[in-house]
Amino acid sequence: MPITAQRTAELKTLCRRFRREALEAVAAIQSGHPGGSLSVCEILTVLYQERMRVDASRPDDPDRDRLVLSKGHAAPMLYCNLIEKGFLPKGSLSTLRRIDSQLQGHACIHTPGVDMSAGPLGIGLAAAQGMAMGLRLNGSAARVYCVLGDGETEEGAVWEAATSAPKFALDNLCAILDYNKVQLDGTTDEVMPLRDMPGKWTAFGWNVLRCDGHDIPALTEALDAAERCKGKPTIIIADTIKGKGVSFMEGKAAWHGKAISPEDLERALQELGGDK
Repeated sequence: MPITAQRTAELKTLCRRFRREALEAVAAIQSGHPGGSLSVCEILTVLYQERMRVDASRPDDPDRDRLVLSKGHAAPMLYCNLIEKGFLPKGSLSTLRRIDSQLQGHACIHTPGVDMSAGPLGIGLAAAQGMAMGLRLNGSAARVYCVLGDGETEEGAVWEAATSAPKFALDNLCAILDYNKVQLDGTTDEVMPLRDMPGKWTAFGWNVLRCDGHDIPALTEALDAAERCKGKPTIIIADTIKGKGVSFMEGKAAWHGKAISPEDLERALQELGGDK
């Protein structure tokens, strides 16, 4: 069933709040990655709040869906969703990146609700593939989602996993590319041109889908199509905008990882609008 207009509006409201909360947390510690957190907002929100079968009261359920945030620097947006789902206490985002906090700069498996530690880019897809293989061997219907950054696909380990996942016909594996076309110190075209991204994944044997990564109905439709696909893994190439929602951050490599001044925070929150 297509997502309803009412539910779409509810998720849009959540996304606006999550963007505000993520920026406030990064500004408070004067460290973090605002640009990539904002670009992946709808992707993670649709997965956690609409799609994934996870339950904070049963965090170790063997038949739960899994998520690997391979672009681990977008952890602030992951934490917003985990708090909303009840895995983490309300208000815990204020401890982001602080010593002894469960909410480190890159997600850690010791944090409730996190299935895979992040940090070195390029390792997430292989880990997700291993999870998908294990679930299938155990006869579980659970699915595994892996969120990749586009700059991350410059890592060779991504393509090793991309080669082997179709060999094992892992139709319980869905990768989602946060395709914002900007990485740490420039655009992907400037740093290492990605060229025909859909063609690459098609050649490796994946079911390739593409959508606007900020369009909630389009994301849900793509996820539906991924679940219907049998016999091969799916990648959803989600076209996004780095820093989405804040005009002076959008498309700017400078906001990949940058401290947010009080003045910039105030301006950003005004642009985002809405209440916490």
